[in-house]
Amino acid sequence: MSKKIAIATKIEAILYLKGKPLTLTEIAEYGLCDRATAEEGIIELIDSYAHRDSALEVVETPNGYSLQLRGDFQELVQTLIPVELGVGALRTLAAIALHSPILQSDLINLRGSGAYQQVQELVESGFIKKRRDPESRSYSLQVTPKFHQYFQIDQLPQIFPTDKKDNQLELELNGIEE
Repeated sequence: MSKKIAIATKIEAILYLKGKPLTLTEIAEYGLCDRATAEEGIIELIDSYAHRDSALEVVETPNGYSLQLRGDFQELVQTLIPVELGVGALRTLAAIALHSPILQSDLINLRGSGAYQQVQELVESGFIKKRRDPESRSYSLQVTPKFHQYFQIDQLPQIFPTDKKDNQLELELNGIEE
């Protein structure tokens, strides 16, 4: 690197490598320059990205400046980046998928009170939908098209005939194994 690198280009590299918002002071420290130079560089970089046809942008957040994907591309993020689910959440998702739709109260009886947090996580990740059940005070839970798409399942197999499925669920809820 014998040739001098423009401060805006150096800041772009810093923001990319750090992958999180940085304050002007932090940018100046990493860029080995004073705060005023860092501010000039960040303004130049923001302006440069504003005039590019790019998937990225430089934005000021409450925590500092960040190089991030433009909002128009959030759908790609959800499609391309795998969701990290813990074993408990996966088991809860499996129970919902097998018994879909299932009342949240029945799910809690099956999986325990930890399932409340797992249900919230699964709703936020788009794998299940939750709606108030008109016949009870509980919520009805069922898998979404994202579940089928993500796990590449066209249709869940019918493990039990419907009446046996209901009996099996009732037996499980009562702690009785068949």
